Amino acid sequence: MRAVLLSGGVGGARFALGLVDALDPADVTVIGNVGDDLEVFGLHVSPDLDTLLYTLAGVADEERGWGRAGETWTALETAAALGADAWFQLGDRDLGLHLARAESLGRGQPLSTAIARLAAALGVETTILPATDDPLRTWLVTPAGDLAFQEWFVRRRHADDVDAVRFDGAETAAPAPGILEALEGADLILVGPSNPYVSIGPILAVEEIRRAIAERRVPAVAVSPLVGGRAVKGPADRMLARLAGGTGPRHVASCYDGLIDALVIDEADTPEGLAVRPIVTKTLMTDADARRRVAEAALEAAAALR
Repeated sequence: MRAVLLSGGVGGARFALGLVDALDPADVTVIGNVGDDLEVFGLHVSPDLDTLLYTLAGVADEERGWGRAGETWTALETAAALGADAWFQLGDRDLGLHLARAESLGRGQPLSTAIARLAAALGVETTILPATDDPLRTWLVTPAGDLAFQEWFVRRRHADDVDAVRFDGAETAAPAPGILEALEGADLILVGPSNPYVSIGPILAVEEIRRAIAERRVPAVAVSPLVGGRAVKGPADRMLARLAGGTGPRHVASCYDGLIDALVIDEADTPEGLAVRPIVTKTLMTDADARRRVAEAALEAAAALR
């Protein structure tokens, strides 16, 4: 069974890990968010793609929830001591990956090629594709003004309310090579438990990707990122409450109107008013068994819809 997964960072990556445990890893293609990407110390950093790489390679820092396990911080501490603005945390091992990517990009290779090289070096069998090789960046419209994603999320700790989200570059962004072919050849399409606005939204902002999913001939199943109407981590619940009018499953599904056939929700949530098929299970992915349970719930839902 060939599956295509749309994913943001931590939640989507953990779901991806459950998915490749339930399926042949080589039959899974993950389309990752690039709206979070930024330059740090002159290096291109792709936080969500890197989280996918680290998680699927088994080297992610599970306790911290981001970055690599066994990380050290000598380079960042040295840079800060020398007067650098070290607000974005990059560990020594993480910097090694960014340097390897910078070498690829410096040779004129696109981001998708750089990610493929990194995945191969880390032993990841699953195909990880950036949504686009073109510049696409997420901006938040807030009472404090328009903020670049990482400025809002990391530097300001997502304390500002969000009135709107925009994706600069989306109007000219093309899908990365292999994405449309993967969607066309998929037996099912999945949307991970990621923030619909700032993790999945940038992927769907690439018009050809959105159109391919809207015109799909196979089931599409999303996994809600909320448990009991609350985000496991991050600002998804606050954003849904402000932008969608609530934090119930129907509010999550409204972000994917016309793009999904079913939504996996937690036992603590109610499917009242949900316009797509509800699939109810325990969605908190605390360990390998839990990750596989959520993945299998989504797979079973897709099988029932075929």
